[in-house]
Amino acid sequence: MNKLTLSLLLLVFSTATAFAQTATTGTAPAANGNSPSSASAAIPPAPAINANSTPVELARAALAAQGGDRFKNLKNIWITGDVNLYAPNSSFPQPGKFSLVTAGAKMRLDVESPAFKFKQIFDGQQSYSSMPGVQTPPADKFGLFVLTKYDQPGYTVTALANEKKLRGFRIADADGNTTDFYIDPINARVIKYVSPYMGYTFGTENSKFKEIEGVLIPFNFTQRLEMAMGAFFADYKVKEAKLNQPLNDDVFVIQ
Repeated sequence: MNKLTLSLLLLVFSTATAFAQTATTGTAPAANGNSPSSASAAIPPAPAINANSTPVELARAALAAQGGDRFKNLKNIWITGDVNLYAPNSSFPQPGKFSLVTAGAKMRLDVESPAFKFKQIFDGQQSYSSMPGVQTPPADKFGLFVLTKYDQPGYTVTALANEKKLRGFRIADADGNTTDFYIDPINARVIKYVSPYMGYTFGTENSKFKEIEGVLIPFNFTQRLEMAMGAFFADYKVKEAKLNQPLNDDVFVIQ
């Protein structure tokens, strides 16, 4: 597999970081039951923020906008959909299908396109990748679910300069891992977040959301991967999202 395809796959892998801590197409095991989750509970308005809000207040509002305790207490998330991958300076997409199921520390990602197929599983103790040497960034240290830890011991929240109209703050853990968040000043939804990992910079920008069972789920989002050779982009469109589903026992089994 050439370096370009490997880099595109690495960009896809960051999806696991975006959603993990709490899916599949092709031959991957599915959740039991076929009925999609419904928007059965509305998310209460987040605490109001203003120009004088502290970084901690911004983080608290962002977590509330994401669903608060419902988001923190998710048993699992299962999303499936389409992805278009773009190499640096290219306007021609590499289309594919993606599927991701996460449950606590466990994760399974399946990606399929005309150019490649990929599977990665973390069963809570060990990981498997159909491509040796390619691993997903640790989902419990980067990405959206870092929001759930902002007030835990060992985590610090600091201010960032605003990006256009978006309010910014950074959450860091005791090991120095960071995720930078930029939120809508009106409703406190996370519009953008950025994390450095192993010399790369992963960025995600959300453009469309849906509320499902009292949790805010990004349904359209773009990811950017900064590398020495340039920036790779991936445009995701979630077709279906399910929360707190009964899962088959073999979903996270490494074979």
